[in-house]
Amino acid sequence: MKIALDAMGSDARPVPDVDGAVQAAREFGITVILVGDQDKIKTELAKYDTKGLDLPIVHAPGEISMTEHVEAVKAKKDASMNVGVRLVKQKEADAFVTAGNSGAAMAAALFGLGRIRGIERPALGSVYPTAKGRCFLLDIGVNTEVKAEYLYQFAIMGSCYAQRVMGIASPRVALLSVGEEEGKGPITVRDAYALLKNSKLNFIGNVEGKDVPHGEADVVVSDGYAGNIVIKLSEGLAETLVGFIKAEIKKRPVAIAGAMLAKPAFDALKTKLDYAEFGGGILLGVDGVAIIGHGRSNAKAIKNAIRVGKQAVEGNMLDAIRTGLSAS
Repeated sequence: MKIALDAMGSDARPVPDVDGAVQAAREFGITVILVGDQDKIKTELAKYDTKGLDLPIVHAPGEISMTEHVEAVKAKKDASMNVGVRLVKQKEADAFVTAGNSGAAMAAALFGLGRIRGIERPALGSVYPTAKGRCFLLDIGVNTEVKAEYLYQFAIMGSCYAQRVMGIASPRVALLSVGEEEGKGPITVRDAYALLKNSKLNFIGNVEGKDVPHGEADVVVSDGYAGNIVIKLSEGLAETLVGFIKAEIKKRPVAIAGAMLAKPAFDALKTKLDYAEFGGGILLGVDGVAIIGHGRSNAKAIKNAIRVGKQAVEGNMLDAIRTGLSAS
């Protein structure tokens, strides 16, 4: 398997990008194509023992910064993001991964790969930790304004992902709303409810924000505005709570001793809540596998974003979505 990585994507590029690529190539036994400024990439690669690893470089002199917009995607044909997407389009790579500007990445994937036939809008989705394990939340930032038909298609794609990648045979699909009752929420959500109620999906109705971390659904569908708030609020809250616990323990000498005994449990909790464990979100609906990570991604996050791409390819997500559309 070959994964094309935008080595000039993250805020600290190409340091964590190259480090994560080396880790992924070693751990997963795959080819990671490093796309970007070849001189910068070679300098960074020289810091690692890459013997036996398949890490080819494809030179791309251009970059798209975090402050640039869709126009830059159209203008900079030689940008690493565009070159990486073209590798997927030309079947020279099985998936594309970037920690670059999410709006630009979505545009690059949409322009370069096109949409799966029947999909009106792609959606960005991500695994979310819950009290019962994990759920899949989409959209998390691509579509701030939606129609009921978009939410319906998001639900189909999310259900396919939960089945093929997360291994859930009959995923419980829910709409994120302000109340559990069928008539709650804006008109778009109410209309989407009607569509999903009559679909072949395992639709369980609405869930409120509190129900998401409780694990009441396997797939939670939302517009990108609310979904992004859920993700960002959860990340910030998790980091803050861990900080609160550490601060309170340090205030109490006896608690420090207890904390030493409980360290494995605290470490496990920290890992479960660490955004880097989830790697990145998958852009569902484009005609190719595209993964978008945080700009602040560290090497572990890059490695896991590559893993997300690998799993989507192994799960044959594109055909799964096509089948899901025709069946629903």
